[in-house]
Amino acid sequence: MKFGGTSMAGTERIRRVARIVQRQQAAGHEVAVVVSAMSGETDRLVNFCREANPLYDPAEYDVVVASGEQVTAGLLAMHLQALGAKSRSWLGWQLPVRTDDAHSKARIESIDSDELLASMASGEIAVIPGFQGLTAGNRVTTLGRGGSDTSAVAVAAAIGADRCDIYTDVDGVYTTDPRIVAKARKLKYVTYEEMLELASVGSKVLQTRSVSLAMKEKVRVQVLSSFIDDDAPAADTIPGTMIVSDDELEGLEMERQLITGIAADKNEAKITLTRIADRPGAVAAIFSPLAAANINVDMIIQNVAKDKGETDVTFTVPGADLARTQALLEAQKEAIGYYRLIADSKVAKISVVGVGMKSHAGVASTMFRSLADRGINIQAISTSEIKVSVLIDEDETELAVRVLHTAYGLDSADEAA
Repeated sequence: MKFGGTSMAGTERIRRVARIVQRQQAAGHEVAVVVSAMSGETDRLVNFCREANPLYDPAEYDVVVASGEQVTAGLLAMHLQALGAKSRSWLGWQLPVRTDDAHSKARIESIDSDELLASMASGEIAVIPGFQGLTAGNRVTTLGRGGSDTSAVAVAAAIGADRCDIYTDVDGVYTTDPRIVAKARKLKYVTYEEMLELASVGSKVLQTRSVSLAMKEKVRVQVLSSFIDDDAPAADTIPGTMIVSDDELEGLEMERQLITGIAADKNEAKITLTRIADRPGAVAAIFSPLAAANINVDMIIQNVAKDKGETDVTFTVPGADLARTQALLEAQKEAIGYYRLIADSKVAKISVVGVGMKSHAGVASTMFRSLADRGINIQAISTSEIKVSVLIDEDETELAVRVLHTAYGLDSADEAA
């Protein structure tokens, strides 16, 4: 069971989490719990680091920001003990959770779970701080923002858990953001592939790395809400959204939906470089310095060369990286040989995702036609086997999501469905 920052924000919410956990143990389960820091706490600790030294040592940064989860792990264990349950906290170094040494963005390499399993078998509820681990040299590391999801999946894999329940401030994965489309439906099942695509194109329900790890380790993940009534039944009887393998979903003999979900991401920026020489190596000169700076490039369009042997190149980067991207490209202007750099941060990426499109034609044409009928202009396109993404004007985001949700038949007649 994993609980995020909003679920752990204060004494009353931690007490509620303790009751949810205790109900699972009372239902006969051996339980391990992974917790995040209280909502806003990590940001507060990050600010302390910046005030201490803007060029802080990443290893010491990890020592500071990892402390937030240590607090909530200890408090939850205390609340469980107050309810009469056996419980103890296990810090990252006590298991240990071994990671590489990439401070502030470490990756988990192994978890020694023998003592943890023995503790759980004795009826003790294990409470583990997420987001952190330990290098081979015994330095504390953190896994990057949202890393507690990855911690939970890794622990579930290490102990061979039947299921990993991720408790959040939403009660599952929806066909799209219910705040935009009131008739969005909660999905009972989503495949790992679909959740990976949804997470990468704007869905904030799960961290991308956690889904990737779940798929690799074949961990069944369920997304649930921690904001439920005290007298609500245990999670086994009110499932949220289960994230499973493609094979398991086919075994359920359900009618497969062509499109599973629609995601929107306004954290995109578009850059166009004009009048680049149409010659071998020109495009490499653009993207090599961006790759060296760890700036992810998404959509790329290269126009057909004009008679004079020049072309325009358009691409997108995360909005937070726009200023760095512009600075890098302007510094390389002579080497690249472009005429003008045009940047636009007022764009949004709209994506339709579904494994059903592997075997059905016409998904993209439905998307393009539906947007055109509402006068929404497409600025760029990218595709994968189970995803089509388009770049549009930011002001048209909500309209585009609603139009596509209806076009693919995802609207629910019953808004509570």
